[in-house]
Amino acid sequence: MISTDRPAPIRLCAAPVCGFTVPGLNLLDRYLLREWLKMLALLLVATMGVLMMSALYDDFRDLVEIGAGARDILLYYATLMPSKLSIVLPLSMLLSLLFVLSKLHRNNEIMVVRAAGLNIFAATRALWLAAVVLCGVSLLLNSRVVPWSDEASRSLKETMQISAAAQAAKETARVGAAAPTATSGSTGFLSAVAFDNQRQNRMWFINRYSRFTETAYGVTVSELNRLRREKTRLMAREGRYDAIRRTWTFRDGREMWFDPESGELQRSVAFAEKTVAHYNEDPQLMLLFDRKPTELSFNELGRIVDYFYAEDSPKVTRYQVRYYSMLADTLGPLVILAIAIPFALAGVRVSPAVGVSKSIGLFFLYYILNNFATILGGRGYLDPVWAALMPNLAMIGLAAWLFGRMR
Repeated sequence: MISTDRPAPIRLCAAPVCGFTVPGLNLLDRYLLREWLKMLALLLVATMGVLMMSALYDDFRDLVEIGAGARDILLYYATLMPSKLSIVLPLSMLLSLLFVLSKLHRNNEIMVVRAAGLNIFAATRALWLAAVVLCGVSLLLNSRVVPWSDEASRSLKETMQISAAAQAAKETARVGAAAPTATSGSTGFLSAVAFDNQRQNRMWFINRYSRFTETAYGVTVSELNRLRREKTRLMAREGRYDAIRRTWTFRDGREMWFDPESGELQRSVAFAEKTVAHYNEDPQLMLLFDRKPTELSFNELGRIVDYFYAEDSPKVTRYQVRYYSMLADTLGPLVILAIAIPFALAGVRVSPAVGVSKSIGLFFLYYILNNFATILGGRGYLDPVWAALMPNLAMIGLAAWLFGRMR
């Protein structure tokens, strides 16, 4: 006797309802995560290997020339490479998502999933949860790992260069020749500094600051009134900063007083040594302020933004834009996933290669928007916060529109 009962429908979930209210992952979720994580790990290793080769090409010869040992070189690259994770993670995530989703599209697995009653968002919920986790990972990388890696690797390289310079000075002194001067013995450690402390109406000009001796040579400090007219000027042959007391001590200099209205010199006093308690500018901060925003870590950018939060200076704005952009970059995994899904899972009549190429093009459009917004923010046309958020908001809006068009 033939039964007329209909077969029970095949369900993808162990629970009665397929949705986010069910704790745990179903079979489809585990399958997607497994395939994606395998490809993500492979791409991360491959891209990190390429960046490792690039770092070796850039720095290895310099490290050998300053006499760094094998242990120092290994330690340097071990501290340097974690800073590259923030670069390779977005690209690796995009390529791995495109590969996995295109594979599902090509094998008609998405068609089967949707025929089972799941929409695109429900079918890819595991990827969305993973993207949220990666947003937290990106925040951790940008706020902790990458700053530590940048600063530690830079400090190690400078320490090795200083040691090499000191050893060269000892060798020179041992053979009886004249000791190297600050200019020749500390090559790479001398910087000219121009620093305008608008908060305290003080301007600094340092001809040379040596990281080798932590001494400023040829120092001029001008104190201004509220109208930015010079009141006093301190000039010294050299100066040193006491980080504990937060004071500057100057040697072989002269202090001058001016009439702010006429600019005429009223008094001039020479000194052999003078400590100024209210000069508390940190030379390390001054040196950071002369670097490009892209060369600074998240923590270093934070120091500049916190110190100059009340300033209205175009130079400070560039650092604010970079600082907020690094915060906004933590939304990158969600943006990348929102871009990849609509194109990689295009209609069955559309070749997967077409969707992949479009999503990659949109990914590069995101970076073009990011650079454009950075320029607008740096020039003061946009508020730094909005300049950082604009590319992400634009991509999120576009992704929402594309999701709305998916059938």
